[in-house]
Formats: sequence, structure tokens, C-alpha cells
Amino acid sequence: MARIRSALLELGLLEATDIIVTSDHGFSTISKESLTSSTIKTKFADTLPGHLPLGFVALDLARGLNLPLIDPDDGYRAIGESEHTKNGNGLIGGDRNKPKVVVAANGGSDLIYIPDGDKATAKRVIDVLLAQDYVSGIFVDSKLGKFPGTLSLDDIALDGSAITPHPAIAISFRSFDTVCGEPVRCTVEIADTVLQHGQGMHGSFSRGDTWNFMAIQGPDFKTQFVDPAPASNADIGRTIAQLMRLETSDQGKLVGRVLSETMPGGKIPEVSSHVVTSEPATNGLATVLNMQQVGDTRYFDAAGFPGRTVGLSTTVLVGTTTQ
Repeated sequence: MARIRSALLELGLLEATDIIVTSDHGFSTISKESLTSSTIKTKFADTLPGHLPLGFVALDLARGLNLPLIDPDDGYRAIGESEHTKNGNGLIGGDRNKPKVVVAANGGSDLIYIPDGDKATAKRVIDVLLAQDYVSGIFVDSKLGKFPGTLSLDDIALDGSAITPHPAIAISFRSFDTVCGEPVRCTVEIADTVLQHGQGMHGSFSRGDTWNFMAIQGPDFKTQFVDPAPASNADIGRTIAQLMRLETSDQGKLVGRVLSETMPGGKIPEVSSHVVTSEPATNGLATVLNMQQVGDTRYFDAAGFPGRTVGLSTTVLVGTTTQ
């Protein structure tokens, strides 16, 4: 960045150039800790004793559902005792062409598919997940119905129209901080990944992962201004298009907004905050979602089970709304 700015200065273009910096997500350190998983008492060749192995969700679900597990990434091989799938993904029950449950390992969160849409299977999967201490937040396709302890995929804008297979359930993993004094800067999360305990990951619904870095400097923007309104990467693209006077054609509804408050003369938009809470499960767990809204644009800050997600609040600030 210093070299870019130096070159612009030499060319006499620095004062006439907008510079925009953004990251795509925050950062967390991986933990493989659990006290409830069926896998922690099993010895795996590549896993520290007492730690979660790669593909722990698929292994726990297969055992909880009492169904066989096969590996879609390793010749559809049946997974035996003391084994896990190659990349964490798994096909559970049935055969390779008609599995009852599919698990897609995804780092700080996992996606679960139920190809035949069976509601009873969904209920059994959710019951297994609710018993695991590494889960923090469960979101279910509304077509399968409502389940205590869970919110819907639509609540977090994942109930879309993509042509790829539609997940039945999305789960976020537990996150916590290392007591460094700034939780979002030292967040630790359970992760279903080939990466190891102590390495880096993202993808959970903690504020450590959803809070990314963004900075803007240039003639089209205010100086020394900290935007109090929520902003996202989608907004950055929308703002650039506005500055460049590009004619855009929206695809879908998650298109962001122009960050007009960052521009000279721009006013701070009206922001509302919401806390969405599910009906509690029988064990008392409830999925909670913290979100903000500017006009029709929604921003999801954190979600999960209270006490298991960094940055999650169960109450809204004075002057905001709840639902």
C-alpha cells in the first residue's frame, strides 16, 4: 500500500485518487475441543488425544442416527472405527446415490443436506446437534417446519434461489475468546476443517468473523470519519459503482447500499437493531440472531447460542427494536 501511494504521489495523482481497502472476513484461531462428541474417546492416527478429528460432525451424526458413513471424496469408501472422511464431508445412510443425510464441512460452519426432505430425519439430526457443545446456532429450511432451538435459513438470508443443492440445515460452531481484553481480536472457534488446532479459520457466526476491516481515503470521501452505521462488502461494490457512474443491473436482492454517509455532505442513515430469538429447545438452548438494518439492507452481526458466540447479545440497545 505504501508503494502504491508513493507511486501515485510521484505521478501527481494521490490527491485525485480514491483508495479503498477491504477484507472479506474477520479471523479466528481454530480449536478442536469438545466434551460431548462421540469422537473424542476414539483414537485417530492424525488427531491429538481428546481432540475433535476432521469430519467430526459427519461422524457424530452417523453414530447418533445409527447409520453407516461413506466418504464422497475417497471413492465412496465406507468409514470404519477410528477413521474419518478425507475432507470432512460425508454421506450418511442409504447408498452413494441416495444418502439420507449429506454433511459438507465448511470450516467455522457446516451445511447439512437431506435429499429426500424427510422432516423426521431433520428432527433427528437437530436433536443430535443440540446435544453437542461445539454447536452454536442452528438454521433450518422453513420447508421442513419449525423446530425448537432453531431459526430459519430465511432469517439469515440463506433461503435463496441458487441452482446448487439447497441445504436443509446450517450450523455455526462455538466461539470464545482468550481473555485478551478484546474478544473480537482474539476469537477462538471450533472448526470442521483439514487445518489443525491453533491454525486460522473463519466462517462462524461470531463477531470476530463477521467484523471485517474496511477503510477509504480520497477526494470523494470525508476525512477522519468513522462510520457509525453498519457496512458490508456488498456496500463497497455498490459505492464504487456509484462513484464511477456505472449502470448496474441487480441480480437478486442482496445488493447492498451506497455508503453515502462517507461522502462530503452525506448524512448518517437511520439504523435499527434487532434481536431475533428462537423458541428454546428442551435443553434450554435457543438460537439468537443480532442484526442491524438500514432501509431494506440487513446486516447480520452475530448469531448462536448465548454463551457460545463471541459478540452475541440477547438484548437490544435503548431506542432500537426487537422482534
